[in-house]
Amino acid sequence: MLEAALMKMFVYGTLLSGEANHDVVAPYLISVETGAVRGKLYDAGEYPALVLHPEGSRIVGEWLTIDPAALPTIDAFEDYHGPNRPNEYERVWVRDESRDALEGWIYVYSDSHGLKEILGGSWRGYRSGNKTKKA
Repeated sequence: MLEAALMKMFVYGTLLSGEANHDVVAPYLISVETGAVRGKLYDAGEYPALVLHPEGSRIVGEWLTIDPAALPTIDAFEDYHGPNRPNEYERVWVRDESRDALEGWIYVYSDSHGLKEILGGSWRGYRSGNKTKKA
């Protein structure tokens, strides 16, 4: 496969390496590197929800290099039906918070109202310590 045909995706929750739903992306995975984006992370129950915000916390996660054939599978998993459709998550383009050349897709939450904010910017850290504040 040519590298030009590959794409990047930032993940911050259950799609992370070793997490509950990593198997959704694993068949398409080429490589993984750590990264971060700016935003607010929320507890949506069994998974996190992220809202991008330039003044938000540093949200840590992984940049996955994947085969573009993964996109329909991940869209279905994230219940994303396309632009201008009712979606729980929207798929948008984002840059890494400290490396402008690193960019790709991310799924962000549509409505965080009433959810508890995850302090510290890490889904893994939150799950081990369960630190939140009411949004």
